[in-house]
Amino acid sequence: MNQYHVNTFKEAYGLIKELGILPLANLIPDYPSMESITDKSSWHTGSEADPWLWRARFPSEGLAAYGKFIKKKNVLISKEFLPYVHAVLGSNRSIKARYEAGLLSREASLLFNTIRENEGIDTRLLRKTAGMSDKEDKKKFDRGLVELQSSLDIVISGTKMKMNEEGEKNGWSSTSFESMSHWAQNQDIPLKKVDKEKAKKFLLNHFEAHSTENGMKFLDKIFGLSKIESNSL
Repeated sequence: MNQYHVNTFKEAYGLIKELGILPLANLIPDYPSMESITDKSSWHTGSEADPWLWRARFPSEGLAAYGKFIKKKNVLISKEFLPYVHAVLGSNRSIKARYEAGLLSREASLLFNTIRENEGIDTRLLRKTAGMSDKEDKKKFDRGLVELQSSLDIVISGTKMKMNEEGEKNGWSSTSFESMSHWAQNQDIPLKKVDKEKAKKFLLNHFEAHSTENGMKFLDKIFGLSKIESNSL
């Protein structure tokens, strides 16, 4: 089904707006991904045509949310589409309530509270501030971040370059995080104004126009599109 091809950031943004959701790598059957719609030779070049750099530019410019939102894989969600996805995959219960109910791990709760107190914090500083710098904490740290992204509690808001004491670039850039509510508020995205069942109906109608039967089976499992209450139709 992939008839798309883009060469520029602007073209990629136009496609994200059209599709609503665009995985970074192949994820949804018969559905585009950033990997499939761009030239392999443009990746990791450091140029303006590098899709690897685009992935952080979209959230930093407030054009799309980015994170491991679906099946622990990185996905871009357009700002217009985000309230519908958030209504289905997000939670109305607070982090504290979910943690106390055993629905959220200790690591995820700790990391969320640390991010909430330090919006835009990068990965290196987050591990240090959360007290998870030891080697044996790495898996729990990564697992906690994925847990929070899967429930759309946090978003990758961009990247920060590692600098030395002289203010010069020193090493690889590091991913930065914000709470989803903080990021969305700064981008004027109304997360809480969409009913869950109506959001499912919107997603069903949208994806039916952009997905094959195989793609719809996958998306149904993610969003529960076949379980829409009749009073929302």
